[in-house]
Amino acid sequence: MPTPDAGHRPIGSHTPASGGLAKAALPYVDAAGSEVAQVYVGNSRGWAMPAGDPVQDALFRDGCAERGVAVYIHASLLVNLGSPTEATVERSTQSLAHALRRGAAIGARGVVFHAGSAVDAGHADAAMRQVRESLLPLLDSAADTGGPMLLVEPSAGGGRSLACRVEQLGPYLDAVDRHPQLGVCFDTCHAWAAGHNLAAEGGMTATLDALVTTVGADRLRLVHANDSKDLCGSTRDRHENIGKGMIGEPAFAELMRHPATAGVPILVETPTERHEGHAADITTLRRLLPRP
Repeated sequence: MPTPDAGHRPIGSHTPASGGLAKAALPYVDAAGSEVAQVYVGNSRGWAMPAGDPVQDALFRDGCAERGVAVYIHASLLVNLGSPTEATVERSTQSLAHALRRGAAIGARGVVFHAGSAVDAGHADAAMRQVRESLLPLLDSAADTGGPMLLVEPSAGGGRSLACRVEQLGPYLDAVDRHPQLGVCFDTCHAWAAGHNLAAEGGMTATLDALVTTVGADRLRLVHANDSKDLCGSTRDRHENIGKGMIGEPAFAELMRHPATAGVPILVETPTERHEGHAADITTLRRLLPRP
């Protein structure tokens, strides 16, 4: 996968695809003014792995290519490679393999998945071994076939999380020998919930600096820009519209001008009932872009 274009920060949103990728997602992309779209390719809270509709896949892939829209898949929220339950680990691995196959079919650049949790304190070491055993074959296969990257997203914290603070991505990446096919998705609401004080002056900058120090300058491949309804360190993942929550607009201005985000697609997963809701947040983020 090529490195991001340092001259641009594409901005878009999580995009509903129920009813057919092209039929549902493309009109939403147009209405929101998105340059990047993230979709689910199955039930976000289930294990179903639908094959997809080849006609819709082709129309969506070609439609996004014509619009210059970068595409990402978010894997099922149930994925947990660190689980002490063997069936959950097996289903999680199968779910990621399915998302990678679907990603290849629709031209996705990456598949986002949550870092996961050991659940029990005594399972932490075994959980990281499971991450290695599950991810390495998927990463090798994707690299061999030119498929999408896997993008690990740190969690909001709590529940014996394997990676919530950005510094914890170091051991996570080390578990798979820092495989080049594993990138990072940085979620602002998750980082805030995990205790990074993004709202303090320079807080977003310091967090992104720590991220780069931990994972390297080219590992960040996607940003989820979400404000938060809750206090810093709450471990609660409740998104709010940009500038309307506890993080606040100045922090997002820091995000948009930080060198680590140059060329990296940025998308919102903020509350909305209509296309216009995401359009407003996308407009806000574009206003915060650094001037040439």
